Amino acid sequence: MASFVGQSVRRLEDARFLTGSAIFVDDVNDTGQARAFVVRSPHAHAVIDRIDTAAARMVPGVLGIYTYQDIADLGCLPCATQVATLAPMIVPPRPALANGRVRHVGDPVAFIVAATLSAARDAAEQVVVDYTPLPCVVDAAAALLPGAPSLWDTGNESYRFQKGDPNAVQAAFATAAHVVDIEIVNNRLVVAPIETRAAIGRWADGIFDLFVSAASVHAIRDQLASDVFRCPRDAVRVSAPDVGGGFGIKNCLYPEWVMLLWCARRLGRSVKWVEDRAEDFVSTAQGRDNISRARLALDAGGGFLALDVETTAGLGAYMSGGGPGSSTNAPAAAMGGGYVIPAIYMDVRAAFTNTAPIDAYRGAGKPEANYLIERLIDKAAAQCGFDPIELRRRNLIASFPYRKALGTMVDCGRFAANIDDVLLSADYSGFAHRRTLAESRGLLRGAGVACFLETARGAPNEGAEIRFGPDGIVTLLVGTQSNGQGHETAYPQIAADLLGLPLEQFRYIQADTAEIPEGNGHGGARSMHMGGAALFEAARQVIEKGKPVAARLLQAQHVVFANGQYIADGRSVDLLTVARDTPLDTYVWNLLDIITFPNGCHVAEVEIDPETGQVTLDRYTAVDDYGTLINPLLTIGQVQGGVAQGIGQALTERTVYDPESGQMLSGSFMDYQLPRAVDLPDLRIVLTGVPTKANPLGVKGAGQAGAIAAPQTIIGAILNALAPLGVTHIDMPATPERVWRAIQQAGNTP
Repeated sequence: MASFVGQSVRRLEDARFLTGSAIFVDDVNDTGQARAFVVRSPHAHAVIDRIDTAAARMVPGVLGIYTYQDIADLGCLPCATQVATLAPMIVPPRPALANGRVRHVGDPVAFIVAATLSAARDAAEQVVVDYTPLPCVVDAAAALLPGAPSLWDTGNESYRFQKGDPNAVQAAFATAAHVVDIEIVNNRLVVAPIETRAAIGRWADGIFDLFVSAASVHAIRDQLASDVFRCPRDAVRVSAPDVGGGFGIKNCLYPEWVMLLWCARRLGRSVKWVEDRAEDFVSTAQGRDNISRARLALDAGGGFLALDVETTAGLGAYMSGGGPGSSTNAPAAAMGGGYVIPAIYMDVRAAFTNTAPIDAYRGAGKPEANYLIERLIDKAAAQCGFDPIELRRRNLIASFPYRKALGTMVDCGRFAANIDDVLLSADYSGFAHRRTLAESRGLLRGAGVACFLETARGAPNEGAEIRFGPDGIVTLLVGTQSNGQGHETAYPQIAADLLGLPLEQFRYIQADTAEIPEGNGHGGARSMHMGGAALFEAARQVIEKGKPVAARLLQAQHVVFANGQYIADGRSVDLLTVARDTPLDTYVWNLLDIITFPNGCHVAEVEIDPETGQVTLDRYTAVDDYGTLINPLLTIGQVQGGVAQGIGQALTERTVYDPESGQMLSGSFMDYQLPRAVDLPDLRIVLTGVPTKANPLGVKGAGQAGAIAAPQTIIGAILNALAPLGVTHIDMPATPERVWRAIQQAGNTP
């Protein structure tokens, strides 16, 4: 029988996406449903003096207008991520509607439900809110300065996180032959999935039912039940149809989800809400947003001795569900990248600002850690006279397992080999010729070479279930969730090989807490590592459960299983026949907390017009190690998508708030530039992996790696191109204006 694992099977789910038969939240309309609209704060920081809804309630079709006073008995949205900090984390209350004070533009103030969306919008125009504006602060570093406007009575600092041995770090710096320091910005990003947030809230027979464009339905269920409504978990169902992208920010609980369910119960009818793009910019969680100051100590030969990192992390106005992990835990696991650095110390201060909350975004801390070390290495090479590629080779982890200074145990990888392979694949030896040709056209050409180390696992443990139907269809239910990754194809590929059945024999179910009792979602590039391992164990138990039944049917003492058949003494019986004889349905909750370590090396080449600062990304090549590949085609697609988002952060994307008013200045696609097709070259992705023993499939997570690797690779190429002009530093995004100014400040006026 053909093996499916390792084959580039085209996505089975693409048929419905390409023919328009996919189902997203906005495609669903319940009979008699109402529509919701949110009145949001136009101020970044203000006291709510009065809310007058009298005129709004008179608008035809209005069913209800609700403010904090109506929901005061509900619990607040929780922060699901706890961090071991120097002092207890300060997690201010975050009710679903603002209580007496708003803290960022877009903060929800009132929730309107009407028979139609147009009626709800008309009513919103009639709601009168009197505000007393307060001073605001939108920058995390400024928020921690004495005299900064305070968002909360406890001040603006939420927590301080420290990890590592500061004494060992300082001792290493005292003996270092070279010390390099850098200050870099990891720019705040609007995540902008193609499908904005949307949900339908329902209430029937004592059950809350949230049908939602989200990506961690079990976590959302648990938080709604335990923290907000204080009800049994089985009184809340959360399910998702097809989801048009999430990238982390759809993993968390939002105020609108609370209000939809509360209103559905109060009104006795379904209530639907679909976010428009303007709302998405100001109210959906955003990504990144930190400033790091770091030092790298080296010996005379270029060996790394120590890394010292101070980070100021912006949290936004509230502590979102996964915000702290993005600033502290995740960067710590990847801090120092794939290099041997004997001593590392990091010190993070997290601050509230009058901006939209921060949460996990593709990589969640790992992009920040890798960007930092790779930028330091390039600066060390330039400052100390080392070749940047050889400096990397000199210090990459070469012996496994290797325990990093902050405790992470790296089990395997092909770090140095990635460099060798990517230089060959990218025709790096021909770069000098291409640079000369660019110079003849009046352009500056640069090449960047950078490595990355991902730490993929997300939450530990995962569940999987295999059910056999009377029609011969085998249903797979896994607690992870796809929002574009291709799980409906990859999981059946695994099961087809394990159970020896054709691919078309399987049906896949995800994202429904009524069908799947537990699950930890996809976050952290964990689906194949954790979910695949759970499915492997479920299949193993199915096979073992069927052996005594097969032995009875074959009248044999011992049977073996191969290619979908139980075999004994030259006779056989197939798995589906055994399943019809005796139930083989199996559910497992697989305990697994080991991290995997995707790794790779990327090369980018850019051309820069020195007269305008325009950067053109001309070539991009990656050689990556994701262990065993379930489906190379899907893996390459995941990497390309991540690289595209990393390119956006490096070249075009930046969330900008006015420091005086707190208004978002990049509040639409007119002012916030996602990378377009014209901004992207062909992305050459080469996959060469070392299987991990962290799971029985040997897989490593691939979903985040592109976004982790691309920013430093591209900025390295830009600085390489500008080096002849004396430009030594630039922050993301390297827009034409920013590049042009760097050239002017270096004294190179065209």
